[in-house]
Amino acid sequence: MKAVVRPIPFPTNGRLLAVSDVHGNLPWLKGLLDKVGFTPDDALVLVGDLIEKGPDSLATLRYVMELSQTHTVHALCGNCDNLAVDFVDQNAGLGRDFFRYYLSVWKERSLITQMAMEIGAPVSSPEDLPALRVVLREQFAPELDFLRSLPTILTAPGYVFVHGGVPSYDHMEELDAWKCMKNDDFLSQGHSFPYYCVVGHWPVTLYRTGHPCCEPLVCRDRKIISIDGGCVLQADGQLNALILPREGEDITWCSYDDLPVRRALDGQAASADPFTISWSDHAVEVLERGEEFSLCRHLSTGQTLWVLTKYLRCRDGQWWCLDSTDYRLPVAPGDLLSVVEETSRGALVKKNGSTGWYQGRLAEP
Repeated sequence: MKAVVRPIPFPTNGRLLAVSDVHGNLPWLKGLLDKVGFTPDDALVLVGDLIEKGPDSLATLRYVMELSQTHTVHALCGNCDNLAVDFVDQNAGLGRDFFRYYLSVWKERSLITQMAMEIGAPVSSPEDLPALRVVLREQFAPELDFLRSLPTILTAPGYVFVHGGVPSYDHMEELDAWKCMKNDDFLSQGHSFPYYCVVGHWPVTLYRTGHPCCEPLVCRDRKIISIDGGCVLQADGQLNALILPREGEDITWCSYDDLPVRRALDGQAASADPFTISWSDHAVEVLERGEEFSLCRHLSTGQTLWVLTKYLRCRDGQWWCLDSTDYRLPVAPGDLLSVVEETSRGALVKKNGSTGWYQGRLAEP
């Protein structure tokens, strides 16, 4: 299927906001729009993966549909947004094996399951899928039609929005739609553009070396902005809203998460040479397993790291871990810190989108 390219105008009086990878986290989307002060004068671009993997995909979809009636909302299709449509319409490429995985792993965090639960339809085995397909087509026609209507690429004066990425701006309507939606590690492909390309899909922390950071990544020389803050997917994730200017103004952003906030009472310096294990390379060997922390060897580098034991996972006999770091965050007394984890060895905290450890005292703000 070819990419669908749709032009949108820049708001006359308001701002152009871009948000990606909500993944069915409705409280965070509402919280972010409230924090950024979204009004009917603004225009909101949803850069794909509005749904799936999160707790409120169906409610999030309906909220955006309703919001579109009172505000200017431009949504485009990410690689997760077309799964329910592909299932109902029996589109090529996603067969029975995929949906067996989809329903068994994502379970109640999948849109199909949430739809089925609302109407009391069974999804206990792959044998239920043919009947479920018929029922969903009948019962959720407005929601499915909205998802079918999503373009692949949006263009505005000075900006191109696409979930995964594009190789160039030439003949974008001839590009394969799926490759525009699911384009892993886009920034590492060497592309550059005459004006900004705004993408999601790949959490920005995966592009950074050293310590984790979920803030938008603005590559001014190559004119690429990556904004996926790891919402739903990471314990320290956040939802980012890019605030895009007209020509000559600065690019800014606003971020939201619901982590508890504490005030630092003590200062500490940043650690030198931090080591971080992230999702794209997370295979480990467990050297010493403890109740709270486990000493692990990162298989690809040989480096060792104390990992929270609850962050360890095992698949087919191979251990891997959720994003983990030994980075010690620079903190000044009085700083407000978002607390990801509180442990006997200090707190894993986040400041200005950067995550690291803090060994000082924390107080209520």
